[in-house]
Amino acid sequence: MPKSPIILALDTKDLDVAKSWISATNESIDIYKIGLEFFLKFGAAGLKELRNSGDFAVFLDLKLHDIPNTVAGAVASVADLNPKFLTIHASGGAAMIKAAADSGPEISITAVTILTSLTESDVTEIGFSKDAKTSAINLAKLAAENGARSIVCSPFEAAAIRSAIGAHIEIITPGVRPIGGDVGDQKRVMTPEEAISAGANYLVIGRPITDLARQSLSAMSSGAAKILASLQ
Repeated sequence: MPKSPIILALDTKDLDVAKSWISATNESIDIYKIGLEFFLKFGAAGLKELRNSGDFAVFLDLKLHDIPNTVAGAVASVADLNPKFLTIHASGGAAMIKAAADSGPEISITAVTILTSLTESDVTEIGFSKDAKTSAINLAKLAAENGARSIVCSPFEAAAIRSAIGAHIEIITPGVRPIGGDVGDQKRVMTPEEAISAGANYLVIGRPITDLARQSLSAMSSGAAKILASLQ
């Protein structure tokens, strides 16, 4: 069982900084998000080195989106890193989702629906015929039907997706900010408490915790513990 529903985003280009963030928060957090910023610079070797900083699971946020054969190969290429979650774009379609799931049966293939940085007008501009909520539900259903075991959506779609798909799917929500927190480039946000109440299993949180490292690693540790306490 995880220590908490918080997934801390290690959005940094500095390997030593990432290690320090893990060491500072590992008492409260046991899943860390490795995204493109880190992975494109350090690759598999960097991720393996990070694992020396603590005992944790990996949310490998690569958002794969390509033809089915290419995505299947990409999933196989990172399987030895043993990520708990690996993201793909649900908009890649049924065949791509299934190829990913078949290629990584031990991995929770995690389908990203509608990015939380997108507004309703952005969703329309991209070409979706439905609003963000309806589009996210439809993409989540498609993903679940083709082998995805977890879904990424905004907190505002979590309850509807939970109702549409059921309890077996794990829902992961970015776009989570404590009251008074800077929303940054996120457009559809909730507090951690609201997101959990809406049906999320896990919350991806980055800057509200990692920005505290500018004060001290102790402040960062306390910040993570405070958010966790608010959810218990």
